[in-house]
Parts: sequence; C-alpha cells; structure tokens
Amino acid sequence: MSTILEFCNVGFARRERSIFSDLSFSVEHGEMVALMGPNGVGKTTLLNLASGLLCPSSGEILVQGRAVRAWGRRQLSCCVALVPQHLEVPFAFRVEEIVAQGRTPHLSFFGGISSRDSEIIENAMEAVDILKMRNRIFSELSGGERQRVKIAIGLAQQPKLMLLDEPTQHLDLGRQIELMDLLRRLNERGITIMAAVHDLALVRESFSKAILLTPDAPAMTGAAKELLQADLLERAFSVERAGLDRYLSIDPMPIDQAASSVIPELDIIDDSEGSQRKKSGWQEYREKPWRPGEQLTERNCRRYPQNLRGAHHRDKD
Repeated sequence: MSTILEFCNVGFARRERSIFSDLSFSVEHGEMVALMGPNGVGKTTLLNLASGLLCPSSGEILVQGRAVRAWGRRQLSCCVALVPQHLEVPFAFRVEEIVAQGRTPHLSFFGGISSRDSEIIENAMEAVDILKMRNRIFSELSGGERQRVKIAIGLAQQPKLMLLDEPTQHLDLGRQIELMDLLRRLNERGITIMAAVHDLALVRESFSKAILLTPDAPAMTGAAKELLQADLLERAFSVERAGLDRYLSIDPMPIDQAASSVIPELDIIDDSEGSQRKKSGWQEYREKPWRPGEQLTERNCRRYPQNLRGAHHRDKD
C-alpha cells in the first residue's frame, strides 16, 4: 500500500494564532480515515491544507509523494476532491448543472462538456443515487439530498482522495446511515476517504484509522478503535469520564441501571399540589417494577415524557 497524503512537520497560523505546529501523519491508498477533535481545533483547516486551498506556514504536504506547492491547481483538483460543509448556490441551478462543475479541472479553457464528460457526470449521479432529482433546483433540496449532490461533484472530478468536512452534519439518523454506506462503497471502489466526523459511534463502525486533534497537545494517529479510549477522549474533548464511558459503551444498558444513570433525581422542595403531581410522575417511572434483564428501548424511554407531559397539562386545569 502506497502513501497518498503525508503531512511532514506542518505548521499553520492564522492572525498570529498557531493552529498546528509540527503536525505529521500519513494516509495510505484505500484507507478510510476519520478526523476527530473538538470544535475549533483545526479539522477544517487541515482539510483545506490537504486540498491546497491553504498553504502551510512551515513543513511540507505531499500528495502521491509530490509537494502540494508543486502541483498546479487544476492538476491537484483532478486528484483530490474536497466536499465542504456548506455549498451556497445563489442562483436556481439544477442538480445536473451543479454536478457538472466537478468536470471543470478536466476541461480546456475554451472547451465545453464532451460526451465523455457527460458520461462521467451521469455515473457520478448514479453512484450517489440522485439521477431522479437531476432537474430539481439545488437550493430546494433537503440537507441529505444536498450532501449527496456535493459528493457527486467530487466524484465527477474522478479523485483518488476525497476529503469531507463533517458530511453527516444536520442529517437525521437514517440519512447518516445512508451516507456512511455510500462512503464505504466509494472506498471499495478505490477512493481513499478522509472525513471530519463528530459522531464517535460512526467512527467506531465505519473507519479503520483515525487522527485525533487535541488542543495544546500533539495530534495522535492510529487505528480508530485504539484512539476511541476514554482517557484520550476525556482530555481531547474536556468531558467527564462517566459520560464518556456511557457514550462509548457497546452493549445496551439494563433499564434499571440506565434509569439511575441517565434520569436525574429531582430535588423537590415545593410541596404545592402541582409539584407533587410532577413528583408522582417521576416516581411512577422510577418505581415501576421492570422485568429482570429488560433492555432500554425507545418505547420504554418515552414513558417518562408522557407522564411528565400529563402532569404539566393537569397543572393548567
């Protein structure tokens, strides 16, 4: 396996604020790499550096063994595709017209779209399942649909490396699962994937390798499961260990344990009638005799909100 992306002692500063200092890591052909870290740590900046949109203050960035500064802008765009968080389209462009922009690096200055370009655009839309929306207006699409269109633009570039900046942001659970399935299929087709991801459960399930960016500490690189350790994440995200242990737990928690750890105790000092009704709702939930070994389910979790909502309505009567 050969190296497709390498950061060699890279430093970057913005307005005298250092974002990176001596950052070094490598990405091999065919890997799926998750970029993890808290907000503001530099994940978007790293992706922009890798795509050539930003220049490092020090060090060297190599794509396929060649310094990024030695690539032409169009050449690099034929090898590396960046899928940004946001894509603002001010006019009423159709989806197919937007995807066609991915062919721009391959076109001559005065050349138009050839039959071969049209075939590649068609294949890109088919790969992400947006052929049926080709004539829809991009600005009228849902968040999940827009994300697929942005990935199709990248595919139309025919890249070897695809960089994605928080691709699951603002997507519901179903669309997140669909998107991750899509990225795995693209990876199986030979495209190296590197994505900034906040959901650590998605990292655990879908990525073989991870890079953990930590404020005021060197970045860490390794197998995703090795970096998803509570002691490392506790420092990186400044979160309490107990919360991390629950978040990273793979096995479902028995309902009696979950109720005591997830649902807080109420300290009711007001003995008014309304407060006592709310207290009764909590007691009904907490004191209900669950069967041994019963697991925490969505249906069970909904019982408390219904109780509390009922008490709330009674208070108004």
